[in-house]
Amino acid sequence: MKRVVVSGMVAADPFQGGASWAVLQYVLGLERLGWEVLLVEEWEPPTGGPLARTRSAGYFIDIVRAFGLEDRAALLRTGSDEAVGLGYAALRARCRDAELLLNISGILTDPDLIEDIPVRAYVDLDPVFNQFWQESGIDMRFAAHNRFVTVGQSLGTPACPVPTLGLDWIPTLPPVVLQRWPVADGPGDGSFTSVGNWRGYGSVEHEGVQYGQRVHSMRNFMELPRRSDARFRLALAIHSGERSDLEAIAANGWELVDPVEAAGTPVRYQRFIQGSGAELGIAKSGYVLARSGWFSDRSACYLASGRPVLAQETGFSRFLPVGEGLLSFETVDDAVAGVESIRSDYGRHARRARQLAEELLDSDRVLSALLDRLGKAA
Repeated sequence: MKRVVVSGMVAADPFQGGASWAVLQYVLGLERLGWEVLLVEEWEPPTGGPLARTRSAGYFIDIVRAFGLEDRAALLRTGSDEAVGLGYAALRARCRDAELLLNISGILTDPDLIEDIPVRAYVDLDPVFNQFWQESGIDMRFAAHNRFVTVGQSLGTPACPVPTLGLDWIPTLPPVVLQRWPVADGPGDGSFTSVGNWRGYGSVEHEGVQYGQRVHSMRNFMELPRRSDARFRLALAIHSGERSDLEAIAANGWELVDPVEAAGTPVRYQRFIQGSGAELGIAKSGYVLARSGWFSDRSACYLASGRPVLAQETGFSRFLPVGEGLLSFETVDDAVAGVESIRSDYGRHARRARQLAEELLDSDRVLSALLDRLGKAA
């Protein structure tokens, strides 16, 4: 059986069910294609003490058990052989026989684990930022890899000003394991929802343009709930010190939901999405301004669930069909029109949402195509 190592952030920043699912789609999808998958996460705890006693370790073990990965998953302390789950010696032996590494955001850095793997692919889920940071002198851990994959569909094209850094970027859509994401019953609660962080990390300035976070996009759409009688709920991680933004959110009629309660585990995240009516996807302004073609793994889960998606345009409509099931917007007026379109014929949009997931985002299709591009046909 062919063996692949998948690494990504599952538990280092725990209780983010969506971030965990973004990695699990690769793990579970590759298993469906007949690969033996090792899930490895490397992390440096901010404080001392045994790795096994950290909240992250507890969260990691819960996920590993929930998805039946007990004998093929490990959480490692950076720079040591301390591991939770699969022991380090066993992990090192299995990595020697692996054919492929899919290293999401370059999380796995241990040379003893990755140097013997012939195809080592960096998987970029955060296009624009990773490339600009690397160009500015921040080491984004590209050097250990010999293949480069991105969900930024436009990266390397004239439409996108993001530097390629001389690398040949392979575009991919976010995979979703449809068997794990069935069509949800009924229309949910009818609300337009989303899950995310107000500020994930620092913005980037390049040639006088500020490539920012979701906050910088969201402020442009604050009035949306006042322009529609639809319900808008956000499972949003936002600091209590963001007083002016919190006041504007409340004044304009947005409903805030505790992100840990709503989506703090893979199960809660899935339940929140499938209990929604549709997604309102407001993207980081960096993705938007760069016309990166970024499309969210979260939106893929909504579509698979038969939940229509109304997503801020990042250039993705050049690569995905929009207008039914999946709609794009650039202005508040566009967003209002999209909301009304979905509500006026919800059943049609819901059916098309699932069809789009089956036709374009099914992990069997997406990962088979990616493996082919990497020279590792399924």
